[in-house]
Parts: sequence; C-alpha cells; structure tokens
Amino acid sequence: MSDEKKKTHPGVPYLQDQLGQGKVSRREFVRYACLLGTSFAAANAMATVAAPAALASGAQKPTFAPVPQAEEKAAWEQIQRGGTLRVASQVQKVTHPAQFSWVSPSNQLRQVAEYLTYTDGNNITRPYLLESWEASEDLLTWTLNVRQRIDFSNGDKCTSDDVIFTMSEWLDEDVGSSILGLMSYLSPNNIEKVDCYTVQLHLDKPEIAVPEHLFHYPAMVLNSKTFEGDFLKAPDGTGPYTLEEFTEGERVLVKRRNDYWQMGADCDPLPYLDAIEFIDMGEDMTAWVAAIKAGEVDVLEEGDTSTVDTFLALQDDPNIVQQPVPTAQTRVLRMRGDLEPWEDEDVRMALKLCQDHQKILDLAYFGEGLPGQDFHVYQLHPEYCEKPMPEYNPEKAKQLLADAGYEDGLDVELSVGSGWPDIVSYAEILKEDAKAGGFNITINTMPNSQYWDQWTEVDLGITPWTHRPLGTMVLNLAYIGDEDGEPVPWNESRWVDDEFSDLLDEANGTLNVEQRRQIFCQLEQIQYDRGSVGIPFWKNLWFHYLKEVKDVQAHPSWYMLFNKVWKEQEA
Repeated sequence: MSDEKKKTHPGVPYLQDQLGQGKVSRREFVRYACLLGTSFAAANAMATVAAPAALASGAQKPTFAPVPQAEEKAAWEQIQRGGTLRVASQVQKVTHPAQFSWVSPSNQLRQVAEYLTYTDGNNITRPYLLESWEASEDLLTWTLNVRQRIDFSNGDKCTSDDVIFTMSEWLDEDVGSSILGLMSYLSPNNIEKVDCYTVQLHLDKPEIAVPEHLFHYPAMVLNSKTFEGDFLKAPDGTGPYTLEEFTEGERVLVKRRNDYWQMGADCDPLPYLDAIEFIDMGEDMTAWVAAIKAGEVDVLEEGDTSTVDTFLALQDDPNIVQQPVPTAQTRVLRMRGDLEPWEDEDVRMALKLCQDHQKILDLAYFGEGLPGQDFHVYQLHPEYCEKPMPEYNPEKAKQLLADAGYEDGLDVELSVGSGWPDIVSYAEILKEDAKAGGFNITINTMPNSQYWDQWTEVDLGITPWTHRPLGTMVLNLAYIGDEDGEPVPWNESRWVDDEFSDLLDEANGTLNVEQRRQIFCQLEQIQYDRGSVGIPFWKNLWFHYLKEVKDVQAHPSWYMLFNKVWKEQEA
C-alpha cells in the first residue's frame, strides 16, 4: 500500500463515490478531501477519476485545472524584483493578534506572521506552516505535522512548542479571542505535544473544519519565547517581511527578509518586493479613490471599508485593475436578545419583516450581490439549504408588535458606522420601510472606530461580517454559547438556542454532504424563526490595484498575502 493510501481518510473514498454519482460537485469533493488531509494534487487526481460518471449524471463540470507549466515559467521570467508597494489602508491599534476583530490589521501583520493553513480563493484549504495533517475516522483526533526548518525573524526555530503556546493563547478566556467560540470543541488540556514537530488535538466532539479554523484571521502563530501579550513589542514572525514601523493612525512599514522559508518559481527567493508601506487614509473613501487615481498608492486594502461606490468610481479607469470576487460578506442587523424589547421573538420577527431584501440590495449596494434570507448561511456555502426569500410584510409586523404589547408602535435606536455608506443606506431604507410596521427608528451614526469599540454592546446595530468558507464557521463564531451556556465572545446578539446549538454540533461532525445539508435546513429555519439577526444581502467585492502591480490573488475574505506580489518597474 502506498504512503498516500495509508494516509487517506476513510471518508475520502465515500466522497469520491458521491462525486461519481453526481451527489456532490467537484468543488465540494476537493474542498472536503483536502480538509480530511488529502493533498490538493491527490484530491484533483481523485476527482478526475470520478469525473466521467459525475458529468454523465449532469453534475458540475470540473472547476480546477492545473496551470500549464509553460505559462507558469513564462510568468516567472517577467518577474522584477525590488520596489515598495504602497497600500491605502486604516492603521488601528494592535496588541494581541488573537483579539483581532478587524481584517485590516491582520492584512498588515500577515506579511510578518503566518498561519498553520491557508484557505485560497476557491475555499480550498492547504498546508502552510503545517506540512500536512491527518484526521481520525471519527474526526475526534487531529494530527498536525509542523513544517521543519522554518525560523522566526529573530532566528528562533518554529516548532510544536510555538503551535501549542499559540493555541493555548486562543483558548485562554482572559485573552477573549473569537477563536474560543470557533474552536469550542477543543480545550487547552487536550493539545498534546507528540514530538518537536508533531501536535495532536483531542477534540471533545467531532469537527470536520479544523484546518479552516486554523486560518481564521486572528490565528497567527506566535513565538513562544518572545511573545508576552503585545506583538508590537516583539514582532517575531515566520513571514516574508519584518516589521520596521507601526504607528497607529499613520502607517505600517515592513521590509523584506533575506532568509524567508518559501521559494518562488524556479527556486527564486521570496519575497520579490523590498518593502510594503500601509498608509492610513481615514474612513472617507473618496480620498482613497483620489490617491490611487493619482498614482500615490498602488493598492486599496478595503477589508473593512469596501463599498460599491469605490467600484463605480474606478470601473472605467484604464490604469486600475478591478479583480472581482463573489463573497459571503454581509451586513448583519443584530438585536440584543438579552435586552428589552429584543428578548421577545415577536419583536425581533417584526423588525425582520420590515426589510425588503431585494430593494435594500438594489438601493444600498446597486444590486451587486445576492439577497439574504435573515439566516447567516450564504447561497454558495456547500451546506446551504434552499429556502424561499422572506417577504416585506409591515402589516404582519404591526400585528406582532401589538401581540408583544406595543399597540402604539415602538421607538428604537439603530447604531451604525458612518464609514460604511451601504450600511448607512440600509439603515435609512429600513427606517422608512419600518414606519408602516410600527417602528420609529432613530439612526445613531458614528465613526467606524467608535462603532467597533461598542459593537457587541449596542442594543440594535448593523455590523459588517466577512466571508467564511463554510456555513458552520460563522455560526460557531457568532450564534452559540460556551460550555457554561454563556454567549461566546463574538456572539454580539447574545442569542443562544439549545436546539440550534445541538444541531450545529451534529453538523460540525457530519461528513455526508446531503445529511449535512438536511441539518442546515433546520438550522436556517430556526435562525429565521427565532434568531436575532436580519441579513439583507451578500456582497460582491473587488480588489483594486494599479496595473503595474502583478500576481495579486483576490480573496473572498479580503485577506492579502504579498509574498509573491511584484511591481513592474519603469524602464
């Protein structure tokens, strides 16, 4: 038996059979096979073997094709080294990476520190600082094989000690990381050091998405010898750049490492750039647009600020590349389910019924996306169960308010960040459309930074949520309780439902795609009927950069990795 067959999880042949029968798509097969420890190349080969039967039954045509070697070589021959990449961004306060709640600081520091895995733009998860992983048949034991001969920027070796230390930080209640809720299936005492480069995780309950969770943006691997709670005081990472300057509200400067572990095409040392400068340009996107049009910056880092207005302003500029990517990014109307009046299911449903989903998408985001359905599962998530689109029904909303004791209507305050124009527009549309349903909404507009300071505390707000590749991932982050039943750190609405949580646990450990989708039919319905969020639409996104910038990989979560990016220099 070959080494590959020895390492193949028993669930992979089953998935291959499902692909052959046309019950899962090629994309779904490759995604799940990789999660179970199969290499991308092997998963692709297995999919190719099963593809004839799958295509004959009308299943999705192959999505993944290898890049021809000749094209890869030709691209490499054009690469130019050197130069500084200038990135328009926002530079927020940074201390502990595990506490990140914004994408922007992770994009700045992911050039310096790295992750155990990498989930690409096709939602396929691959090894990164890990060389490989293996899952037990019951998905309760995960063996992580750390890549050897990787150094932190200060010269320390990256070993299993650093992985265990980092995970312990994630799971420390005093740190308060969102990973604590995401990885509720793991306790610090169940992380085992097998040897210097092997770690075993002994889960409390089955979970298929462990490798994807390791790429959650606060999950940067830390140096156990130097990290003491503030990354800026000892910015020792394994990444391609070193941190030279980090000034909140002004700029971040990183410079090229000469001993980075990854190689580019034909063993060419990475990275290609000499430096990257992230420049804080505030919350007014018109300044960002003007800067890139004038050539003052090369790239717009819009992870926390992306608006359709930027797309419209730049779409006809021949000097700027607009790289589109469909995403599960959304705007969440969240009601604090532990506070009056939102603790009443009728009141929550009444406000949700005041949303005209397609109208909000069309007016707030120019129709550039998909309408949402008031549950946090995206139409392109593999587990998505098709449901009818909720209707705008102010008469029923008014009746529900009356049933809850608000016959004369209800006055509420809605908090929003002013730097997200589509959110402000959404709030204004809702305010007008909710009048007929008995709601008198006062909009409390504040700077984005102020909103983020209190995003989990306001009674009623609209919060941006980024893309997650699996439907289970965001549900684990935002809609469950901990082992004591208390809301996990990112459960901003404080909604915890025992039936929902039990079903989500079941879905987390279910490999059968069809069974998983049936569980999601129940999860979606519970969140719609009893949940405390409204989700009006899912956003299309665009990466914006000057045409001189090469090899930018658009990512649906707006993650930016610049180790292979290069700039075309003037002759």
